[in-house]
This record gives sequence, C-alpha cells and structure tokens, in this order.
Amino acid sequence: MFQEDRAGLENARVVVTGGKGFLGSYVVEALVERGGAKVLPIDEHDFDLVSWSAVDRMYEEIRPTHVIHLAAAVGGIGANVERPGLFSYANTVMGAHVLEGARLHGVRKVTMIGTICVYPADAPTPIVETAMFQGFPAEATAAYGEAKRNLWVMGAAYRKQYGLDVIYLIPTNLFGPRDHFGESRSHVLPALIRRFEQAREDGLDEVVIWGDGTATREFLFAADAARGIVEATAKYSAAEPVNLGTGQEVTIRGLAEMTARACDFTGRLVFDATRPTGAQRRSLDVRRARETFGFEARVGLEEGLARTVAWYRAHRPGAPDS
Repeated sequence: MFQEDRAGLENARVVVTGGKGFLGSYVVEALVERGGAKVLPIDEHDFDLVSWSAVDRMYEEIRPTHVIHLAAAVGGIGANVERPGLFSYANTVMGAHVLEGARLHGVRKVTMIGTICVYPADAPTPIVETAMFQGFPAEATAAYGEAKRNLWVMGAAYRKQYGLDVIYLIPTNLFGPRDHFGESRSHVLPALIRRFEQAREDGLDEVVIWGDGTATREFLFAADAARGIVEATAKYSAAEPVNLGTGQEVTIRGLAEMTARACDFTGRLVFDATRPTGAQRRSLDVRRARETFGFEARVGLEEGLARTVAWYRAHRPGAPDS
C-alpha cells in the first residue's frame, strides 16, 4: 500500500541539483513527462554547493518548493582509492548545505540520493535497507559510502527536529546512454564498454579486467532510476530509506562477457586478481520501493547494454556527428 501523497508535485518548483549530469538529465525528463511541476536543473556552474553562500543564494533566487539532490563527487574504484578525502568532504558538505538551506528557506520536501556503497562490505544479499548500519562499507569506497550514509542520518534528524520532509533513496549501480565514459569518472560498466570498443578498434586480442571476476553487482537503467526518484518524490513520505534496483545479480565475469558480445569483441578476457574490486557481492532487496510507491524496473541489463553501446558509438570522440 502506498504512503499518503503528502507533498505531491502539483504546482511545485523542483530544483534538481546535478540536473545537467548523467542521472540528472533523466530525472529532469521524468519530471517534465509527469507534468504539474516547474523543473529547475542546476549544476556546479550555476551554484557551487560546497560553498554555503552559493547555496543560500540558490534558495533565495530560485525559491524551490522541492529539492532532488543528485549532485555528488563520484568516480570509479580507482578514483575512490586515489581521492577519498575529496569524496568524503565534498559529498558531506554539499548534502549538509542542501538540507540546512531547505530548512531555512521553507522547502516542502528534499529527496536525498544515496548509493549502494552505504552498505557494509559483508551485508547479506539481497541487501535490505535495515542492513545499512550493520557494519562498515567496503574499504575501497568507504569514504564515499560513509559520507552518503551520513546524509540519511542528517535527513532523519531534520525530519525529527524540524519537520522537514526528507526522503532517502538508495539506487544500485546505474548505467545507460549519457553515462561517464572517461577513465577518471567511469564506473565498471561504461569502463568495460570503452575498453572493449577501443580494443576491437585497435585489433587487440585481450582485455584485462580488475578482480577475479567472481564479485557480483546489480545494474539499474538510468531512465528507470529517474522514474523511481520522481515517483518517490511525489508519493513517499517517511524516514526509512528505500532501495531502487532490479534485484538481479550478475558476476563481473558474466557482465564482462555480456559487454564483450555487445561490443563485438572476440578476444580473451584476462582477470587481474591483484587489483581492487570493492565488495564481493552487491544486490538489493527491492520490495519496499514496490510496496510504498509502486516502483519496478522496466529495462533489463541486456537491452540497456545494447542501447548504451549504440549511444557510445554515436557520441564518442571522433564518431560521426559527435
């Protein structure tokens, strides 16, 4: 049974932080398609959310009724290992500023977006929301995960003390067209696509993949995630966090083989067990999202992968009309 639609989105003014980025662009589209709200996407060029004066100015100038907070300092495992201090600081400060500004400026609702990295490294799979504080996050992404996990604590505290309607969503690994494919920011799936495409074009006979291939992950198509975020913003109002995912688990080896086929790469896959892989297993229990605001994923991994490869081929540097 769905929660009461306490805030809704009719006649709302919705600021989407990070609204010009990968996931943000899909959230903006989902809001526009749903109708009823004025959608106001912003990015770091509009307002630097690490700066309190910029955040205060954003609230003064735009006067939103709702905020969907997507902006984050992110990257793949390599970036997390190299820049844990930046990821910890920037994500903590941005989230804190967004919440405090919302309180001071009378915002009706804030949707905070977490990450599957908030969960303990050894959380039983499928991971239920109550597992969040039953251990420490995986070491490679712990600084990022802890910063995002603390935003749930802050949101629940603001709900309790100030009555601010803060909800917290935990999407699994996202993918799709418009993803970040650069070496410094790409996550596992876009990184695999880039490397397989380059290897095929260069005529290489093997691609090296981090880890031994036995770790598992779950992937959610970005357009599906955006639809879930918008529906939760409209329909959900409670402190309890909610997972957004498919509930489908795939090994890194299986993912690599599927990606290689999608990229028409026929060479060998070589797994380097000396490189970090993060948590060994990752897949979410997605019942709460289905029961509270009716969310279920529509696009499967294989279909979404084919769409993503096609987009990458059309938009990578040097592609026709890119």
